[in-house]
Amino acid sequence: MSLKLLGMTSVIAITATGAAAEMNFNRISSFATFTNNQDASAESSAEIISASGDGMTLVYSDSPLGVIGLIDITDPTAPVAKGNIDVGGEPTAVSVLGNIAMTGVNTSESYTAPSGMLKAFDLTTMEEIAACDLGGQPDSTAIAPDGSFIAVAIENERDEDLGEGGLGQMPGGYVVTIGIESGIPACGAMVQIDVNGLADIGPNDPEPEFVDVNAAGEIVVTMQENNHIVIMTRTGEILNHFSAGSVDLTEIDATDERGALLFTETQEGQLREPDGVQWIDNDHFAIANEGDMDGGARGWTIFNKDGTEIFEAGNSFEHSIVQLGHYPDTRSDAKGAEPEGMEFAIFNGTPYAFILAERASVVGVYDVTDPTSPILSQMLPSGIAPEGAIAITSRGLFVTANEADLIEDGGIRSHVMIYEYQDATAAYPQLTSAGADELIGWGAISGMVAGEDGIVYAVNDSFYGYQPTIFTIDTTVSPAQITKALPVTRGGYAAQKLDLEGITLDGDGGFWLASEGRTDRMIPHGIYHINKNGEIEEEISLPAELLAVENRFGFEGITLIDGTLWMAVQREWADDPADHVKLVAYDIATGEWGAVLYPKAAAQTGWVGLSEIVAHAGAVYVIERDNQIGDNAAVKMIYRISGDQMVPAALGGELPVVTKEAVYDLIPDLKIGRGYVVDKVEGLAIFADGTAWASTDNDGVDDSSGETYFWSIGTL
Repeated sequence: MSLKLLGMTSVIAITATGAAAEMNFNRISSFATFTNNQDASAESSAEIISASGDGMTLVYSDSPLGVIGLIDITDPTAPVAKGNIDVGGEPTAVSVLGNIAMTGVNTSESYTAPSGMLKAFDLTTMEEIAACDLGGQPDSTAIAPDGSFIAVAIENERDEDLGEGGLGQMPGGYVVTIGIESGIPACGAMVQIDVNGLADIGPNDPEPEFVDVNAAGEIVVTMQENNHIVIMTRTGEILNHFSAGSVDLTEIDATDERGALLFTETQEGQLREPDGVQWIDNDHFAIANEGDMDGGARGWTIFNKDGTEIFEAGNSFEHSIVQLGHYPDTRSDAKGAEPEGMEFAIFNGTPYAFILAERASVVGVYDVTDPTSPILSQMLPSGIAPEGAIAITSRGLFVTANEADLIEDGGIRSHVMIYEYQDATAAYPQLTSAGADELIGWGAISGMVAGEDGIVYAVNDSFYGYQPTIFTIDTTVSPAQITKALPVTRGGYAAQKLDLEGITLDGDGGFWLASEGRTDRMIPHGIYHINKNGEIEEEISLPAELLAVENRFGFEGITLIDGTLWMAVQREWADDPADHVKLVAYDIATGEWGAVLYPKAAAQTGWVGLSEIVAHAGAVYVIERDNQIGDNAAVKMIYRISGDQMVPAALGGELPVVTKEAVYDLIPDLKIGRGYVVDKVEGLAIFADGTAWASTDNDGVDDSSGETYFWSIGTL
């Protein structure tokens, strides 16, 4: 056998496969906002983002720190921290004209005494050069295309914990326009525009949310909680206003079932409650229907400024997210994927609308050449909770600001992500269920096994505990396609109390599955024999010798060698030496148990454990990984064990220690997507010819961006 060792060139499948590639956006770099901080351990966040006139500097609002952050993108593939500017309050928005950053700053003492400023900062000197008292709490800003004025939405947001959290909490919001003279806001040229009494919902408590200005100088404003849209001039003339309306949604998941993707429900008359808004041209604008108080239509809509609805995405945007494995099931009973922010720009003559799904952490890229019939061109992976975006068309760049900073939970930090418009194949997704005969929701891919003719079988883990599933994946197409979802059943119903972490073929059309137990949640450690229809035919519990020393970190992977099942235990159990874990054997014919010990790396931070085991060509391969993410990730390795060492000894006695050989470092592959290194590499499948595929677990899009890597690492 030809063994490719450490240092072999990755053949991760994200390159163009055709002779002529179409234009696509691909991520070229990511910037962690904490690198701008003097104290890297402090929570920070990239929320709303803009760019200098020359396109060389990004500016983002950072609410936790009370600053705007600057990033040098002279080389967009290698962004450099330029530091922070203290704005003297909570920055809620930022818009840049030339080299002047205009920032909405919330200085409110309370919900009943809102206040705020529009401050301007010179990006060269980083000094404040103007400050206009807005009289209320700003939420968003937009500069007119000709640079003549800036519009500010004054939300004066409600206290959601007061009473039932509804409207009717004074004072209400309004809109402000401020003239710009010599590139600087002229506070004396301020107009306060009354939008009171326009909406049918909470007419006396308007909450302007987002503003945008078209080339004719007309301002469109969303009033999210009021479910209303207003169009006005800079001087305050109301040109039109109308309800954002509602949508009848079908085939959605609207119930939090604690772990099942069931797109069988309907919501009639769901209020749109739009957040983001962008003009497409002087006559049409798009809204992102996030919802906040009573609604959330899970998609986006295009209106003519006369109030005519000309396009409604319905469930189509969310269905695309479902097929991508990014659907946030924990938000099913709320607002689903929550389209929130958006951007519009023209690249090489093609007009694009970019729709940001806050909870799904993806961006839908739509060709809106025909506003009545937008075409979904791409889905881009983003950081966790994309909040803002900016297009820099002069440089062919698109940028997202992702607000979630999970430092308190040891998770990934807030990021700014940069994409380039390229003559290249789309790098993402690497795995999708698009094209299947039915809508297949998926996520948290765990163990894998190779079948015949390029087919890989995979299981999901306990995140979908009410929907354990075996997925059929076709690796002969690009991206790889989930073509079938086979429910794992017991007595004809979805099997309960499983945490599927491993799968292997039984040689007779069925499967053996390994479940990682957790006694404190009444989930047993076990092995399960599944027939070709997904029904559990046999359940094998652990012997007393193992149960006496059990740990919640149990079986991660299962493989079959000459009638014996081998399971990798993720971490040390009570009787294991430090930095050693068991590879457990079960003889199917005799029912005998045994094990060997595997020497794993000592963790410098967090822990190191096993997450997969696969037998191939007289050897056994395991994935050894740490639980670290981003720049902290250090161990994501494939190791090889010679098959002649896989001789189990009796449990309860001294176990032989196998010798491992490093085969493949997965971290370089995990960096190719130009995001951040994810922690959970959990799947490995090896075909008869030695071609190997690896995958990552996206944690069911819970405190995760949902990004799944599924790629070939070449031939072992």
